[in-house]
Amino acid sequence: MSVVRQNPVVIVPGVLFWDSLYEVMRQALSAWIPAEKIAIAPVNLLDWIGFPPSPERSTNRVMAVLDRTVRAMASRFPGEPVTIVAHSGGGTVAMVYLLERPFQGDVYAVNGLVGRLVALGTPFHTHEHFAKIKTDFIFQHLSSEFFRKYKVVSVVSDRYKGSLDGGMIEKLCYMFYLGVTDDGNLAGDGVVPARCCFLEGAENVTIPECEHLPAPHTKWYGTKDGVEQWIEWL
Repeated sequence: MSVVRQNPVVIVPGVLFWDSLYEVMRQALSAWIPAEKIAIAPVNLLDWIGFPPSPERSTNRVMAVLDRTVRAMASRFPGEPVTIVAHSGGGTVAMVYLLERPFQGDVYAVNGLVGRLVALGTPFHTHEHFAKIKTDFIFQHLSSEFFRKYKVVSVVSDRYKGSLDGGMIEKLCYMFYLGVTDDGNLAGDGVVPARCCFLEGAENVTIPECEHLPAPHTKWYGTKDGVEQWIEWL
């Protein structure tokens, strides 16, 4: 079994996903870290959509949940910087949070409570409208100083090749990838092309056998088999 850092962990769900879907990840991580040191930010579908619908404000709502969860874990384990493990678009929310710059009126003083971000299948390069609100902000404010302050690891699988000339799975991947970038003929995790997750300044890690969606009976980033592929970077 790998030697794994024992810092407290906060898991951030991906866009349009909610906290209970990540219980399987919490359980998998508890093979390496005491379960009481792992929390899932209690994000729900309404946080992403808003009522009335306001998806452009989703980052603000989820950041508020993330901040409360980080502070609760930091108070329980003082002196141990929290590691944020964020899935999919939750990774860009976490980046906006850590930048400590006003985003649509909201800013948080992290003040050393977080030491590391592990992003799983997070598209840092995208043309999807609501995701691009976050990524444009990130690249506007990102600097080398940020990476001296926080260790960032971007993990993505390249298991699935998108192709219109392939079978049904390849065709589906092709269409998913076109939702992120201009080329569907790429390798990725079935939803996000691997190259869209590569972030200059971060440690970029490609793993072979993960799927993106946290669905039953899949080997996605949060299952035991998935976690085993990236746990050494935690």
